[in-house]
Amino acid sequence: MSAEFGLERRWRVDNYIQDELFGANLAGMRTKTKKSTERIPPMEVSGGAEIKVVRSSRRSRSISAYREHGSIVIQVPAHLSNSKIQEVIPEMVEKVLAREAREKISDNDLFARAETLQARYLPEFQVHAASVKWRNMDERWGSCTTVDRTIRISSRLNGSPDYVLDYILVHELIHLEIPDHGENFHALLARYERSELANSYLEGYEAGARGQ
Repeated sequence: MSAEFGLERRWRVDNYIQDELFGANLAGMRTKTKKSTERIPPMEVSGGAEIKVVRSSRRSRSISAYREHGSIVIQVPAHLSNSKIQEVIPEMVEKVLAREAREKISDNDLFARAETLQARYLPEFQVHAASVKWRNMDERWGSCTTVDRTIRISSRLNGSPDYVLDYILVHELIHLEIPDHGENFHALLARYERSELANSYLEGYEAGARGQ
């Protein structure tokens, strides 16, 4: 029986890649507005992520880069020239990917994390997972097969906030004994105190992935 929850790569940068990625896309960006966003479609060199370049008149010197709902967001001063943006974007994207690579969790650590969460939130459960591993899943955040007690977590969550990953793990751990999403399931999931915050993150991630 199976219960499912629906919800890097480093790269060298040369002038050809920069021009192809950023030259045409950024040429039409305006600098007079207080804030404007240019979207660069997902590509392999960005780890399959969309890049959003945000020009802000409130930002005078600093440049920042971070992951938001699956996209890599680069914030730059509104007055920064297009040529300068072409120079800094590859560097900032590389920093985001490198930081995420350092923060990624192994399968062994994921399994240990699940065991810790079960002891805290589901101490009465007699059934434990035989394995908890990352899997490439675009349509679901996680799945659990009760027959062999295996849990799979979408690799999209590797590097996500702790409270989001823990929420999905608790969700799938409950399925070890309760395959459906009935009242008993929700009563147990309610023990996880950051469920609402985690749901908001996941909804925002999916909305960002859809370009909404």
